[in-house]
Amino acid sequence: MVRVRFAPSPTGYLHIGGARTCLFNWLYARHCKGEFILRIEDTDRERSKKEYLDEILESISWLGMDWDKIFYQSQRFNIYKEYAQKLITKGKAYQKDDAIFFKYEFQTIQINDLIRGKIVFSQLPKEEEVIIKKDGSPTYNFSCVVDDALMGITHVIRGEDHIPNTPKQILMYKALGFKEPLFAHVPLILSPEGGRLSKRFGATSIREFKEAGYLAESLVNYLLLLSWSPKDNREILSIKETIELFDIKDVNKSAAEFSLEKLDWINSFYIKSKNIDELAKILYQYTKDKNFLPTNIDLEYFKKVVFLFRERLIKLSDFLDRARFCFYDDYTYLEEAKEILNKNLAGEIEFLKNRLNLLPNFDKETIEKEFREVCKELNLETKALVHPVRVAISGRRIGPGLFETLEVLGKDKVIQRLDRLIKYWQNN
Repeated sequence: MVRVRFAPSPTGYLHIGGARTCLFNWLYARHCKGEFILRIEDTDRERSKKEYLDEILESISWLGMDWDKIFYQSQRFNIYKEYAQKLITKGKAYQKDDAIFFKYEFQTIQINDLIRGKIVFSQLPKEEEVIIKKDGSPTYNFSCVVDDALMGITHVIRGEDHIPNTPKQILMYKALGFKEPLFAHVPLILSPEGGRLSKRFGATSIREFKEAGYLAESLVNYLLLLSWSPKDNREILSIKETIELFDIKDVNKSAAEFSLEKLDWINSFYIKSKNIDELAKILYQYTKDKNFLPTNIDLEYFKKVVFLFRERLIKLSDFLDRARFCFYDDYTYLEEAKEILNKNLAGEIEFLKNRLNLLPNFDKETIEKEFREVCKELNLETKALVHPVRVAISGRRIGPGLFETLEVLGKDKVIQRLDRLIKYWQNN
């Protein structure tokens, strides 16, 4: 049975590169109907923090990945010491100054990487290496080998930055008499400029992407496309069909380029594809977490506002800024909006306000019909009143359809805000 693992260190948050490695492991396990093991490499007592561990586990769960078993290396120190002692007994390791050193008996090593093909290692940077430190904690390569072997890991899927560790670990496998797993080293994720990821280009934690308003399924879909794609080159895939299609051997060995624009496009697609009830539920929780909504918000009204903005959202966070005027009256007229406010139209806006106030039905069809009739009577183009009315009700010069917005806000609020604009003209 295929058994893979993701082994994060709780010395920092989960970032894009780690999340993609986790995803590829999880997908391969589920594709092969195998096991996905989470191994927390918390041997560094000083740098390992609970807040990092909590964030890592929360992020993995939020992305929709479950694990079959979880292990903590900090609980396995006796196991590492036991196997280090076995190496001493075999003459392949020795103790000095309270630390234990492994002696490399080097030979040319060749592996058939499942992504990169044949890799030949012809030399090592040193002849010996500490495997148990003075404080009794294991070093990375040794604990990794012992755990992978004892946990029955069949495939080690990890970043290409671990390639230099591979020959060292293989020699430890041989010295301990363990069966070696198959290796697959996934390519790095680079910025559009070709260098390491920066804060600007994706080097943020998964939690930060969540807080910025990206959907979990959008982020997973995007991570999937970083060095992998289905045979038909589709870009939108559900988890269910991805599990059926995914094979680690199909991962591209070339470095992937992180594109925030592509992530935004995918996120926008997923937002638009959701029905209003589902999106309203997601946005309600998101806005609640941000302490954005007024108390005792009417949920039916909230749903209408979500419908109004759904086609215009790239991230959930866009809703906080663009839809704020639907919940609060304390907005100001943006500077670029003031430029189109012609105070000579104060009389015409007053006339329109009075006509709208008389409408028995305040739905978009009735509003639009009356609006156009007023413009006709005033011998004005429709846009002459559309722009100032939009600024009056929202403080902005662009937004969702005006008549739909007026309907959602309701007659009382619309009349109140048109009055506010007239008073603004009178005082300026």
